Amino acid sequence: MPQSFEVRTYGCQMNVHDSERLSGVLEEAGYVREAGDDTADLVVFNTCAVRENADNRLYGNLGRLRAAKRENPGMQIAVGGCLAQKDRGEIVRRAPWVDVVFGTHNLGSLPTLLERARHNQEAEVEILESLDQFPSTLPARRESAYSGWVSVSVGCNNTCTFCIVPSLRGKEKDRRPGDVLAEVGALASEGVLEVTLLGQNVNAYGVEFGDRYAFGKLLRSCGDIEGLERVRFTSPHPRDFTDDVIDAMAETPNVCPQLHMPLQSGSDRMLKAMRRSYRAERFLNIVHKVREAMPHAAITTDIIVGFPGETEEDFEATLDVVRRARFASAFTFQYSKRPGTPAAEMDGQLPKEVVQQRYDRLIELQNEISLEANQQLVGSEVELLVAEGEGRKNAHTERRSGRARDGRLVHFTPEGETDGELRPGDLVHTTISRAAPHHLLADGGVHRHRRTVAGDRWEAGQRPKTSGVGLGLPSFGAPSDASTESTAEQGCGC
Repeated sequence: MPQSFEVRTYGCQMNVHDSERLSGVLEEAGYVREAGDDTADLVVFNTCAVRENADNRLYGNLGRLRAAKRENPGMQIAVGGCLAQKDRGEIVRRAPWVDVVFGTHNLGSLPTLLERARHNQEAEVEILESLDQFPSTLPARRESAYSGWVSVSVGCNNTCTFCIVPSLRGKEKDRRPGDVLAEVGALASEGVLEVTLLGQNVNAYGVEFGDRYAFGKLLRSCGDIEGLERVRFTSPHPRDFTDDVIDAMAETPNVCPQLHMPLQSGSDRMLKAMRRSYRAERFLNIVHKVREAMPHAAITTDIIVGFPGETEEDFEATLDVVRRARFASAFTFQYSKRPGTPAAEMDGQLPKEVVQQRYDRLIELQNEISLEANQQLVGSEVELLVAEGEGRKNAHTERRSGRARDGRLVHFTPEGETDGELRPGDLVHTTISRAAPHHLLADGGVHRHRRTVAGDRWEAGQRPKTSGVGLGLPSFGAPSDASTESTAEQGCGC
């Protein structure tokens, strides 16, 4: 009997996509995904090290699996991801029932490490300091029938004082444009409608092959891929943002009018302490240019509250930028000290109660702005990509949920001009009737419904499986028909 597996993922979109690669590697090695509620023969934790309680969460979950492993001695537990890269052998010391620890640079070695641990009957710990192969060369079992992640780079060349990612993911490594476009094309050929281009700093893309305008060209080339209806990207760094990217967003029809660009602080003094190589006015100038080119673009951001040394004046500067930028929404974080980062050793660590009070004030302001922005959309018609599992109250309210082109979440009444059952991956048009800070409501029913291949695949329980895409030449343009067909033949079918 083949062994079953389960991958549990924590953290950012990059980790979610890495887990798709892990699933693809394990399936290729003969494992099968656990379909029921039983504990799998193999449980893989893909960890995050960004938040302060990340290790507590991991060890708590490992502790809960200890009894299951006693009952099933053949069961294996593997820990990978950023926390594994950081803690290394400490994981096995604290949880000796773990079989394998692997890092961010050697995802593809997991099946070999599992076999070695079984054979030697002892834990295997393998942490590499740099990539042994680009993750895109590994097969991936995609989680969604209609939306896919595609990495343009891994690692980061920035040195933000609060961030542990560069030490765990390494220096930036860029994929060749042809490889990125081949993977995007392979997903589109499988019916995927929406692709999000991923990188720790996507608009630094091209630094390795000497083209600072590479990311804008990549966006334009995505516009030539047949069947691809929505392109998003995350996350750009304000330092590297060039006007050609804004032009590419505005002039490429399938690139969505959405920008997520981390601010972190509105205080120039704090930005300098964070080693963020831009200042508030530079950030606001980018926002202004994006709005000039795309008046209805939804701009979102990340903000850290309570960074060491932050004064009330610094915090007020952040509130001022939030008022001026008028973000559609913001991911707000209370500063979390991470061992190994320069900020953890800085003077001026703030009391919890001060950070909490400022955090609450920021949330209150942003909610007011988000509500006002959403209220302006009442009465407008939107195209929604019907989503799976977005609305926690949908079963009670009998609504469905979808994402508008600008990324906003809309809960809608699934009645009206529908062409049969609505499936995740289908496209509908509806009119916004009400607004809340974090979502929109459309109670008037559906005006138009387009059934899609993605919806067909979702209904059949099929998900794309892409083969690895290797190194190619640094050229731009949509993949040729021949290259797309070749990729599909190598295992892109469901």
